[in-house]
Amino acid sequence: MILQFDWSVGEIVAALSRLHLADNTLLIVTSDNGPVVDDGYQDQAIQKLDGHRPAGPLRGGKYSAFEGGTRIPFILRWPGHVKADVSDALVCQIDFLASFAKLAGLKLNAGEARDSMDMLSAFLGESKKGRSELVEHAGALALRKGQQKYIEPRKGPKFLPATRTETGNDPDGLMFELGSDLGETNNLARTNSESMKELGHELQKIRTGRD
Repeated sequence: MILQFDWSVGEIVAALSRLHLADNTLLIVTSDNGPVVDDGYQDQAIQKLDGHRPAGPLRGGKYSAFEGGTRIPFILRWPGHVKADVSDALVCQIDFLASFAKLAGLKLNAGEARDSMDMLSAFLGESKKGRSELVEHAGALALRKGQQKYIEPRKGPKFLPATRTETGNDPDGLMFELGSDLGETNNLARTNSESMKELGHELQKIRTGRD
């Protein structure tokens, strides 16, 4: 599937160049979730991994509240407008609505795209600053705020054998400091109980729509 996807992107880029449309086309390559190796396809993906880790240093994968399930690849290409660079700005695909409305000179009406934020400068590489917080969803809800991450308490299996995925389900909730622990190996829920309460309260406010 990855080989086919890679080939397809190459064909699109080649067509844009051939038709002299590349400089006037904003091309985005991204994903809807983290990786899963065995999702029911009989394609020998597991046998051919050969040591490769699709999520890299991240924990979990598709169906997981850990970063491996919700932090996704994102490449934006717009020759003449966006310089080649790497950014750690926190953005979300939901932000396409507000950001590209601004790019097109359109004004969203009150109540439209309520969860979308204007991140155009981050998308175009003009700023390294993104969102201050972001709600992630993969079974349980999680809240990213700066480098802190809170996963709400949730019952259910902690491991899915069929896809070999850690879910992030925990009846007591989880908390991590991603700046020093990108792999989410050190649960700070018990040692940072006040931060847990604050982040849990903030997530609940967002869930209920209260400012």
